[in-house]
Amino acid sequence: MAERLAVIGGGTMGIGIAYVSAMAGISTSIVEASPQRAVVMMEEFQAALDSASARGKITAGQADEVLSRVRRLAHVEELDTGLDVIIESVPERVEIKQAVLHAAAGRSPRILASNTSSMSITALSEYVSDASSFLGMHFFNPVWSIGLVEVVKGASTSLQTLDLALDLVTQLGKQSAVIADAPGFATSRLDLVAALEAMRMVEAGVGTAADIDRAVQLAYRHPVGPLTLSDIVGLDVRLDIALQLESSLGDRFRPPQILRDLVAQGHLGKKTGRGFLAWE
Repeated sequence: MAERLAVIGGGTMGIGIAYVSAMAGISTSIVEASPQRAVVMMEEFQAALDSASARGKITAGQADEVLSRVRRLAHVEELDTGLDVIIESVPERVEIKQAVLHAAAGRSPRILASNTSSMSITALSEYVSDASSFLGMHFFNPVWSIGLVEVVKGASTSLQTLDLALDLVTQLGKQSAVIADAPGFATSRLDLVAALEAMRMVEAGVGTAADIDRAVQLAYRHPVGPLTLSDIVGLDVRLDIALQLESSLGDRFRPPQILRDLVAQGHLGKKTGRGFLAWE
């Protein structure tokens, strides 16, 4: 059982991973370099606890206990050595992940994991000192609601590391799917194909974003449509993943111009108030 876990990156996914970790009784550190982002991060963490308390999922006292298990650090080098797990959840850009993983490996965790949704685990393992303890753990947004974690085994990942990661997924109250280290793994490829085609349909005037999403929700019983989900994930994140998969899998993952334009204009989805849809 994991007792000490760290997440590197205080964005939406990092907050979600830290939340389920602390809820599972694990002492949890979040590394976030930006002081401004760290303030927002802890406000969002508190809001998630308040929501859970308001819905009767936990008591106010339990929420305080969960929050007491969480601490924010500014640098990877401040992490204790020998943690059970370190999970990086930084943007999908190889130069950022390289530096973060190299620094995290220097803290000698039992498991070092990447939350990447598109990059090769085997390729990323070149930047860690012990590739046998490294693998992918791909969580889904919102982390506290979605019960799956893709566990991705790299070429050098040991069976012991894989077993420890699967135990952690269970400890977090989720289920696992062990996936081969292929571009986009399983879910990212399937999800992105639907999202990019929905974007092309908006671009071509087939329907509005709201109508296309409504059609998918009602016809196929999806909880949200592909464009709403893209806005929640972040259109900048969608674009980064699409570019990664285009480079490895070809033109079918080429991002449509409408996606490029929205990102260039700073309309990144829910986090900026506007994407394919308008958000309060």
